[in-house]
Amino acid sequence: MALITCRDLCLAYEGKTAVKGLSFDVLSGDYLCIVGENGSGKSTLIRALLGLKKPRSGSIVYGDGLKQREIGYLPQQTPAQKDFPASVLEVVRSGCRANPFYAPSEKRRAEENMEKLGLTELRNACYRELSGGQQQRVLLARALCATRKLLLLDEPVTGLDPTVSAELYRILRELNGEGVSIVMVTHDVDCAIERAKKILHLRTVPLFFGRAEDYRLSEIGRSFMEGRPAEGGEKA
Repeated sequence: MALITCRDLCLAYEGKTAVKGLSFDVLSGDYLCIVGENGSGKSTLIRALLGLKKPRSGSIVYGDGLKQREIGYLPQQTPAQKDFPASVLEVVRSGCRANPFYAPSEKRRAEENMEKLGLTELRNACYRELSGGQQQRVLLARALCATRKLLLLDEPVTGLDPTVSAELYRILRELNGEGVSIVMVTHDVDCAIERAKKILHLRTVPLFFGRAEDYRLSEIGRSFMEGRPAEGGEKA
C-alpha cells in the first residue's frame, strides 16, 4: 500500500521551478534513493513531503494511515546544530513531540531507540562532544521516535568517513528489514544502487523512477555513474 502518492507535482525554490511533472509512489517497505545533480530539486522535494513546502501544483497524498507528523526526518546538519548543548537523551526524546512533558510511552520509545542504535551508555553525554557518526545515530534515534513507518533522510553520510558511513547504511538496511520505509537523498549513486530497492533520478523533471537494478542498466544510470550528462528520461 502507498504511504505517499505524488502526482504531477510542481515545486518552486526561491521563485524558480525546482521540480515539475513528478509522479511517483512510496510503498510500505520501500527503500527509495533520490539522486541527481546539485540543484535538481532533491532537498526541495523532501521539504514538500514533510509539509514544509507547498506545491505550486499537483498533489501529495498520504495513505495507509500515515500522517505528516508521523514521518521521521534526518536533515543535513548545520555547524550550529552540531554544537547543540543538550544531552543525548534530551535530543532523542525531542523527536517524540514539541513538548517537554513526555508520556511514559514516549519515554520508553526513546529508551528503545537508544538501545537499538547503541546509545544507551551515552544517554547522559553532551551531544556536541560526540563524534560525527555518534551524532548521526542520535539524530536517527530521534527520527525513529516520530515514526514506525517512514524515514526521510537528506544526505545522511555527508562528512562521515567510509567506516562510519557503512555502519549507518547497515542500520538503515536493518530498519528497512523491520518494516520501516526509507526515502533518502544521496550523492553516493554507487551505494544507492547497491542498497536501495528503487531509484528516483531528478534534474528538475524526473529522468528515472523504478527499480535500482533497472537504473543500473539504463542509459541515464550509466551516464550519471560515469559523470556524463544524462539526456531524456525513463520510467520502469
